[in-house]
Order: sequence, then structure tokens, then C-alpha cells
Amino acid sequence: MMYYVYILTNKTKTVLYTGVTNNLKRRIYEHKNKLIDGFTKRYNVDRLVYYETTSDAKSAIMREKQIKNLLRRKKEDLINTMNPNWDDLMQ
Repeated sequence: MMYYVYILTNKTKTVLYTGVTNNLKRRIYEHKNKLIDGFTKRYNVDRLVYYETTSDAKSAIMREKQIKNLLRRKKEDLINTMNPNWDDLMQ
């Protein structure tokens, strides 16, 4: 099984959200359709701009926590390595 650590943003790219899942397509669908109450629904965070994969659940959770603790500038640097235009990778 694959695990995904991902970063989402909103339309104006002012908010960043980091999460982890074992089904990226389903999870992004849930965010885009506002099926999950909380931060992402409240701030319209539904654009996938970065993700990593691993086959180990524990390392995925550890990586999610590591990314969440980064300064915004470092998160932006991470996004820019994969997606310099900040395109929605799940269009």
C-alpha cells in the first residue's frame, strides 16, 4: 500500500495545509467537494500543489509532522521543487 503526504492551498495561495492519506485521489475529492468539516472546508483549501509517496505508514506520518513544523518559506521551497507554478496537480 502507498501512503501520500500532501500539501494543499487555496485559490489565492494564502493558506497551506499538510495532510497524509493512503488514497490521494479520494482524499483530494473529499477536500474539493467540502466533505470534511474543519480547516480545509472553512478556508476553501482544495488545490493539490505537492505530494510525496512512501510505502511505510509510520514514515508518512513522521514526514507529515516534519512538514507541518516547517516555516512557510520552507514549505514554499518544497512546493517549488515539484511544482514551481503551483498548478493544481489533481485537475
